[in-house]
Amino acid sequence: MNLFEVQQPSVAIAGGGDRFPVRRIYCVGRNYGAHAREMGHDPDREPPFYFTKPADAVVDCATSVRYPPRTNDLHHEIELVVAIGRSGINISKDQALDHVFGYAVGIDFTRRDLQKEAKKLGRPWDTAKGFDESAPVSAIHPAKDIGHPSGGRIWLAVNDEVRQQGDLNELIWDVAESIAELSTLFRLEPGDLLFTGTPAGVGPVIVGDRVTGGIEGIDEIAISIK
Repeated sequence: MNLFEVQQPSVAIAGGGDRFPVRRIYCVGRNYGAHAREMGHDPDREPPFYFTKPADAVVDCATSVRYPPRTNDLHHEIELVVAIGRSGINISKDQALDHVFGYAVGIDFTRRDLQKEAKKLGRPWDTAKGFDESAPVSAIHPAKDIGHPSGGRIWLAVNDEVRQQGDLNELIWDVAESIAELSTLFRLEPGDLLFTGTPAGVGPVIVGDRVTGGIEGIDEIAISIK
């Protein structure tokens, strides 16, 4: 084996054996009003902001993830994930959906205690958000097959107890707006994933928990914490 061979992170594509190679993972912060308020912020005054995860944080759904080190407060955040299939920069809102390959369900696992400490000290969130196995993603469903969702129930349960529940129509910045704004900061390329934010109800998970969730009309996801 060549020590310098690195496996390309990828996500399954629904309907066959193809995989979607992941280039970058972008995430929109506080993009549901109720979640922004539960985190102590006013959603009506904030433009969208973004953070990132490394590409190899992705994990296929229906598997187990390891409880990460250096935290005692690992939180779940269910999200609509957008897969970019066409490159572009300074994309207009009207053309943004033309750059979408498909949609999936994802969980943005967060070391909340490290995030709170970073916020208090004015430091980056990398250690809170960008750790190993922090981005489980379901199979990607091509937009040509399911269209572009503008609404639909989004939910997450821990050990069958529903904790998060909302609707995609509650996004402060919808998919097209989030893509357009992000493209003013980075050139988007095929292989990019965009996590679009989480509804209210985020909370802790522990070893042995089973986390399930889904988005109406897209897919479901199931993860065990080991």
